[in-house]
Amino acid sequence: MTNYLPITIFIVEDNPWYGELLEYKLAQNPDYTIRRFTTAKECLANLGDQPDLITLDYSLPDGKGDQVFRQIKERLPEVAVIIISGQEDITTAIGLLRQGAYDYLVKDEETADRLWNAVGNVRKQLALRQENARLREQIGRKYDPKHAILGNSPQMRHLASLIEKAARTNITVSISGETGTGKELVAKAIHFQSERRDYAFVAVNVAAIPRELLESELFGHEKGAFTGAVNRRIGRFEEAHKGTLFLDEIAELDLSLQAKLLRVIQEREVSRVGGTAPVPFDARLMVATHRDLAQEVQQGRFREDLYYRLLGLPIILPPLRERGHDVLLLAESFLQDFCAQNNLVACKLADESKKLLLQYPFPGNIRELKAVVELAAVLTEGDVIYPQSLSLRRQNTAATPNGTEDTPQDESLRAQTANIVQRYLDAHKGNILQVAAKLQIGKSTIYRMVQNNEVRIR
Repeated sequence: MTNYLPITIFIVEDNPWYGELLEYKLAQNPDYTIRRFTTAKECLANLGDQPDLITLDYSLPDGKGDQVFRQIKERLPEVAVIIISGQEDITTAIGLLRQGAYDYLVKDEETADRLWNAVGNVRKQLALRQENARLREQIGRKYDPKHAILGNSPQMRHLASLIEKAARTNITVSISGETGTGKELVAKAIHFQSERRDYAFVAVNVAAIPRELLESELFGHEKGAFTGAVNRRIGRFEEAHKGTLFLDEIAELDLSLQAKLLRVIQEREVSRVGGTAPVPFDARLMVATHRDLAQEVQQGRFREDLYYRLLGLPIILPPLRERGHDVLLLAESFLQDFCAQNNLVACKLADESKKLLLQYPFPGNIRELKAVVELAAVLTEGDVIYPQSLSLRRQNTAATPNGTEDTPQDESLRAQTANIVQRYLDAHKGNILQVAAKLQIGKSTIYRMVQNNEVRIR
């Protein structure tokens, strides 16, 4: 249920009788603090009291309504202003609404009732704005590097420094690292600490969208641009206007689209598929990949000019196996959060389990660690997690002709993924949607694994 805070309303009306009528109507709500003024000068002199809403008579003895309105908006851009006029002048009304007036009411016997409804709507919008601000603050705290980027290793302290520097400017950021190292988390941490935090963070996984649909996804399309385009659709660049656009797996972008992306970045405008008029945008760009982009350029799979456009501030995320005791710090954090969210008894790692986690190379990095410890919390019989509850990949050793052992070789990533998914399916009684949410993978991935008999619904 939405909590509506009390609001302060200024009524600016030179007719004392009419001002009293409006005040009497609005005073029926005890949460409305009402102050009445008969001149523009009085109203402007008291704007420092930060009213939430102003009803403004268009014809005041010391100023025209449009002039007073502009002075109010210059000092309080966010305040809602409802113009009340004795004349039904459509041209004037449209002009004021375009300038940002909340509403334009004509004085008649129903004005007080219409004003009552308009004020109620303003109050709802203020409540939503306050709620959005609260949520933005929560998200900002969630993605504050001090909380979101856990770790005490030198690599992570350096990463926190780079995030702080990136957040101060609008420089393009290119994030690289193995799968599961937290590239999108870093991008969000930068966005929510930057001046663009109040606008959208739009993430696109380039590899997850079919090639023939990706251009429309990124740049939008006009109605009738192709079969099935029944309406105009804005693309992700336009959605990210004033915010941040994060292009994950950028190395998978087709060469033909690389050329179009280069032009978009250079011109700071997009052309929708089937459209002719360019659409300007203002979005910060961040990209990520698990590949070596410089090597992709050398092998002719990525344009060199686009590479230098995207390089910006490069951030390389270290694999989990190089982060020392950060493994235990992350594991304990994941365990604490998972147990709290699922009403489980708080679990802790046995000493043998800690030793095993520190020795394990984690080819799937943080994503694998999170899946392993959450599954262990489900499988363990008590509140202590022992090694048998940790679903780590088996490491095989093979004897060489000279009697030594080869370097341990892990199971394939695909096989281990199937093993983890199967355990989650069993634990959640075959509920694919729940498993996809828990593992943070697409449900279509699990459906494909079922179709390919890699996992089973039992």
